Amino acid sequence: MTGPDKNQKSPLQNYDRLCFLKNIIKNPNIIVGDYTYYDDFENVENFEKNVKYHFDFVGDKLIIGKFCMIASDVKFIMNGANHLTKSLSTYPFAIFGNGWENAMDGKTYPQKGDIKIGNDVWIGYNATIMAGVSIGDGAINATNATVIKDVEPYTIVGGNPVKEIKKRFSNETIEKLLELKWWDWNIEKITNHIKDLTDNNINKLIEELKL
Repeated sequence: MTGPDKNQKSPLQNYDRLCFLKNIIKNPNIIVGDYTYYDDFENVENFEKNVKYHFDFVGDKLIIGKFCMIASDVKFIMNGANHLTKSLSTYPFAIFGNGWENAMDGKTYPQKGDIKIGNDVWIGYNATIMAGVSIGDGAINATNATVIKDVEPYTIVGGNPVKEIKKRFSNETIEKLLELKWWDWNIEKITNHIKDLTDNNINKLIEELKL
């Protein structure tokens, strides 16, 4: 057994509102790992519509790791949403031209960087992820969370703006999981250890792997 086909758009039979996300992405600045899925109440093609203010001329990227779970209506706010905040006016005069095109000469809009989502990350319904945020491996972002700062690995966050609710495991277990990087195993090895990965006994798994 080698698990589902990572190149299949709709891996669930008779259900087309969940997709392996990488197989529907058209924008080259959205990079998605294998087996990451997106579930949408209406149409999975909504995903790119929910990557907001993602303009080609800005060049920022949305990078999502492997085995992530992304719920309906999750939104990613990219750098194209940024305005000047230290100037007398925040209004984007230059984009309208007609004598205003020089308004930004010698100036640049704020850039907060790419959005980077780790591996095995769960992002709940209607969460919002802001530009420049990194979310660590194994993190959980609660429903309606607004993520304005980095989230550490294996941490549960929620609220607006998000606050840490708790760590999923002890620091020792988190370190072991980050060393294991199970999402980088070949799919046969993952399949062989599915029962371990859905358990919570890290030491049993390490013993089986003879690490």
